[in-house]
Amino acid sequence: MVRAVYPGSFDPLHNGHVDVIRRASRLFGHLTVAVVHNPLKSDGLFTIDERAAMVRETVAGMPDVDVATFQGLLVGFMREIGATVIVKGLRAISDYEYELQMAHLNRQIDRDVETLFVMTATRWSYLSSTRVREIAGLGADVTKLVPPATLRRLRRRFGAPTAVPAPTTS
Repeated sequence: MVRAVYPGSFDPLHNGHVDVIRRASRLFGHLTVAVVHNPLKSDGLFTIDERAAMVRETVAGMPDVDVATFQGLLVGFMREIGATVIVKGLRAISDYEYELQMAHLNRQIDRDVETLFVMTATRWSYLSSTRVREIAGLGADVTKLVPPATLRRLRRRFGAPTAVPAPTTS
């Protein structure tokens, strides 16, 4: 049984992430969604425990998918849980350039680690956690962009969305 890890900050989890989780879970015997504290990213909107709770609630019905949190090197975490494959979702060329560098670095650290790139479904290719935070923070509705577990937490944080005014014509 091949065990894979889908790492990310998931701040917050959105439907593009869920798409990759569903698809990757069908490819491997077991998938761990690994919520990481990334010191290179901003402080974030949600704590690592809140993010892990969002993911756990969202994947609750998915067999052979679990959720963990970690800090430090991904390959160290993978050794701890016996995983050999890293799953990374890609939206655009810019994602690929960054993730390719990370894949090579991880391979240098541990020759037994492989990285599998999964193209995000076209309908989510524009979506990022940064944009979700921005849109929700400005009071707009993100119902179609995030799973229910994330939506509830965003509404608690920012309140109910306001109506977007209709465009005016001259």
